[in-house]
Amino acid sequence: MAPSLLESQPAAPHQLSNPSQKPVDRKIFPDGIKTSGQHPPLYDQIKPYSSFPKEISGETVWKAEDYKDNPERWVHVFNDDEIDELSAAADKFLADKTPLTGISKENFVIPKLGALLTSIRTEILNGKGFILFKGFPVEKWGNHKSAVAYMGLGTVLGYFVSQNGRGHVLGHVKDVGDDPTQTHKVRIYRTNARQFFHADDSDIVGLLCIARALEGGESDIVSSHHVWNTLQKERPDVAETLTKPIWYFDRKGEVSVGEESYIKTSVFYLERGENGRVYSKWDPYYVKSLSRFMDAGVIPQLSPEQVEAAKVLEETCHRLRLHMILEVGDIQFLSNEHVLHARTEYKDHAPPTPRRHLMRLWLATPESEGGWKLPFHDSAEKKRGGIQVNNQPPVCPLDAE
Repeated sequence: MAPSLLESQPAAPHQLSNPSQKPVDRKIFPDGIKTSGQHPPLYDQIKPYSSFPKEISGETVWKAEDYKDNPERWVHVFNDDEIDELSAAADKFLADKTPLTGISKENFVIPKLGALLTSIRTEILNGKGFILFKGFPVEKWGNHKSAVAYMGLGTVLGYFVSQNGRGHVLGHVKDVGDDPTQTHKVRIYRTNARQFFHADDSDIVGLLCIARALEGGESDIVSSHHVWNTLQKERPDVAETLTKPIWYFDRKGEVSVGEESYIKTSVFYLERGENGRVYSKWDPYYVKSLSRFMDAGVIPQLSPEQVEAAKVLEETCHRLRLHMILEVGDIQFLSNEHVLHARTEYKDHAPPTPRRHLMRLWLATPESEGGWKLPFHDSAEKKRGGIQVNNQPPVCPLDAE
């Protein structure tokens, strides 16, 4: 990588913003809050490698063997009372005919489950970073009621943010026939291809299994803090490369007017303030898809050090992974701050058996509500992160489109 790329960084054009400073049209955004979208970091808040810990300790550092044979530590099976409470809240919401984009804690009331989820939210943000629910009755309820109940659970954990340029706040991980080799314009969740270890553009990601694949499509997760510790012991050169703001990430055309088509950033950050925690933001597909800009000389080619770092990061995640299989009715919630996740390639059933289908939520947790203090200008906003193109309104399709 050319030295000039590291010698200077553009000054941030803005300070941390306040949600109240951004009024929006409620005819477009029913809850009065607009997804902030993708942004470059505040470069003056990017800390050098020398500021990072040699080793991280605490509950966010875990090993697969800690949980592999101990499902009671990370699996919660819904009991009858919880399902009854969830069902009643969903039925009331449907009877009120409120648009799904307008669902909130105020109009989806689940006192008992809410208390449980509040505790789990803390565990996701500051503890091990994941939970697997079992026993959600998707086959009995169907897609519409399931979507309502699932999003109702999500209201306790965070604020829904848009997941793509079409404003989907209820996403669908499903093979719709897109070509996974067209990485510059295709989102991999819309294909059956393998997804390498990555984090999404939100604080928490939720996945509800509606239908399983014939083969594959299995889930892997890893503590990025365990990965960091391992890199520091085995490959500190790789750890250092991953902390430098020399990485370009593609936006795959999902940009608003006046925005650049890519973001220059690092892979590992430190939280703002004293004793900042290590935060990871990575998706190799968004790096690999940038060849059109590299070949045109718009951005530099990956250096040998970056190629090696990406390879070692994936290999390390794969070696340390916790493997799980999502069954129909399972819900997985993960931190995107300190957990990386992946999925294996899969093959669907032949028609008429339904294709593999996961409903996805991206949830934001702002600083004022216990969220991490991230080095981005929108860190204080309720709907920080996500993908927002111009004034595209939020939508909740009940299936992939």
